[in-house]
Amino acid sequence: MARLLLVEDTPEIWDFLSRRLGRRGHEVVLAHDGEAGLASARDTRPEVILLDMNLPIKDGWTVARELKADPSTSGIPIIALTAHALAGDREQALAAGCDDYHPKPVDFSRLLSQIDAALGAAA
Repeated sequence: MARLLLVEDTPEIWDFLSRRLGRRGHEVVLAHDGEAGLASARDTRPEVILLDMNLPIKDGWTVARELKADPSTSGIPIIALTAHALAGDREQALAAGCDDYHPKPVDFSRLLSQIDAALGAAA
């Protein structure tokens, strides 16, 4: 299927998502902080990035802005994963460069639909 980069610092979430996405045929590359996520995006060239917005070292908003500013990664769709579900949080994530927004807790079937849409848009 697709190579996905999951940038997430919560072990329960990265374990849950990487296993379930792997069972769906996706290759999942993991990064556990924003700086590692940036490096991994540049090195592995994922087809979609699932980006937690509250990360150590570099937050997701900064990571999204840097990825979209870099011509080598600007075309990779980013889906923000965040516990921030207040009014304006979706708009803030989109303004930072994310292409879509998924509030936590993760609704796996909805997230799969968002990944499929991102893959279709990138094609």
